Amino acid sequence: MTNPLGLYIHIPFCERKCNYCDFYSAFYSKKTLDVYLSALKGEIKKWGGNIHRPIDTIYIGGGTPSLLGEEIVSLLDCIKENFTVLNNAEITVEANPSSSGDFLSFAKAAGVNRLSIGVQSGCDDTLKILGRTHTADDAAQTVKMARGKGFDNISVDLMLALPDSNLQTLKSDIDFMLSLNPEHISAYILKIEQNTVFSKKYDSLNLPDDDEAAEQYLFMCEALQKNGYNHYEISNFAKGDNQSRHNMKYWIGDDYLGIGPAAHSCLDGKRFYYPRDLQGFIKNPQTVPDGEGGSAAERLMLGLRLSQGVDLSQIYGEIPEDIKKKINLLEKAGYIKANLPHISLTNSGMLISNSIITELLENENF
Repeated sequence: MTNPLGLYIHIPFCERKCNYCDFYSAFYSKKTLDVYLSALKGEIKKWGGNIHRPIDTIYIGGGTPSLLGEEIVSLLDCIKENFTVLNNAEITVEANPSSSGDFLSFAKAAGVNRLSIGVQSGCDDTLKILGRTHTADDAAQTVKMARGKGFDNISVDLMLALPDSNLQTLKSDIDFMLSLNPEHISAYILKIEQNTVFSKKYDSLNLPDDDEAAEQYLFMCEALQKNGYNHYEISNFAKGDNQSRHNMKYWIGDDYLGIGPAAHSCLDGKRFYYPRDLQGFIKNPQTVPDGEGGSAAERLMLGLRLSQGVDLSQIYGEIPEDIKKKINLLEKAGYIKANLPHISLTNSGMLISNSIITELLENENF
């Protein structure tokens, strides 16, 4: 038995595509789901026979995994039959408030112990603009039902910088999220991705500008931290020790295996992925190499996403003088907290993390 592994399973089906979403998904039909699950279980069995490492986190994402219904039981049974799943494993499944229903009972019976619920907003008009299929009341009822089933680790999604939004509408959304009393909140600034409904009608969207989006982000950070949520990663907040153990693997460079179309993996320093092709996966699932993982530049980039920051001596060895000067300037500007060799980003720094990382990597040869 060696170091535990994270396992990601992709369920690429949705009843409809949200207007902002560019995650890989296909339209749901029970027949296609059944065929897909057969191929998926075949890959789980194959990997389980090749990798002799225990699993300590499982994350079933999508798409809309709650469309699995009672099949969540057979899926997790298949994983447990083919991998050694540790007794204390974190098992997360994403759930859509409009398709949860009996799924919550099946998920609980299957051993799921963490839910990630796609709430996004507490305003019905905003949810319609986003193309969501649920209402705010649906979201509240889903959380209530989940509590009734015994789930005590619930994460909700919150979106920022939405069309027609301002600090007042954001405060209303935050108050709604807080009323649900989740253990974890993931908060994302809306990004207009190519080939989405929003990208095609961009000019008609009344979106906040970059300064307004930044103001919303900082307002949200302060509000959630005041209410007992630890801002442990750029987009993630947790009460107590309820950080997402699975997602932490991505940021600290632990190994993980992803199975399903568009799922990515990093094992033993090698990155690879399955193409974004449902039928290809069903007919002949193959992975594509994606280079090396774990470089110094990658460790810096991922580590600075976390509030705990990074130890630069593990990135550079001896920290170059030009990097020290840059850090000093960034600290004076309020973007970095430094106690060399350790640095971390402030909330303001997290807003421009890509620029800061680029600055720290410039002219450096690792």
